[in-house]
Amino acid sequence: MTTSDPVTLYYCPQTRASGTRVMLEELGAAYTLQVMDMHRGETRLPEFLAVNPLGKVPAIRHRGVVVTEQIAIALYLGDQFPQAGLAPAPQDPARGTYLRWMVYYAACFEPAVLDRANGHDPGEPSRSVYGDFDSMLRTFEAALIPGPYLLGDRISLADLQWATALQWTLQFGLVPEHPVLREYVTRVTDRESFRTVWADDLRMVEQQQAARG
Repeated sequence: MTTSDPVTLYYCPQTRASGTRVMLEELGAAYTLQVMDMHRGETRLPEFLAVNPLGKVPAIRHRGVVVTEQIAIALYLGDQFPQAGLAPAPQDPARGTYLRWMVYYAACFEPAVLDRANGHDPGEPSRSVYGDFDSMLRTFEAALIPGPYLLGDRISLADLQWATALQWTLQFGLVPEHPVLREYVTRVTDRESFRTVWADDLRMVEQQQAARG
């Protein structure tokens, strides 16, 4: 990676994009932020809709390529910056476990949490993409028991992803306050990258609020 090809991160503070920024910090990647205020509708402007027609962050541009979707971005970045050691290489035996929990987050955890929060009935477990909420969460919790991370002793982008999401979902009561989850979140987020991003997000939010009057 050279300074001539930084990652551009399309960004709104205190959103899913914050987790992507933590990953960039941990990867040691050169990056720039394109900060938007979603409360002023800036993610719905034509300029950003040309990047992501859904008007959602995070999105990145790197070496002329646009990548959207949080997990796709994480997988892409992990492979682009292998020197950080946060994504098992394709030939690494841990690669399968890493991919499993990355995709499980997007395919099972988020749909289950949103269904539960919105009062949506997922239907019979055999016809639901995640089965049922309790089984979905128990399956993930069981993966944390050996610990301290999803890949054992080595932290990965999967842990950064899950800890970011669990921090918010636990805070807002969207996920039950189980000790194994809280201890995991505390363990992973007690890192300089999280403290840096969260502090800067607060600064940005205050600036945006002031600008809105």
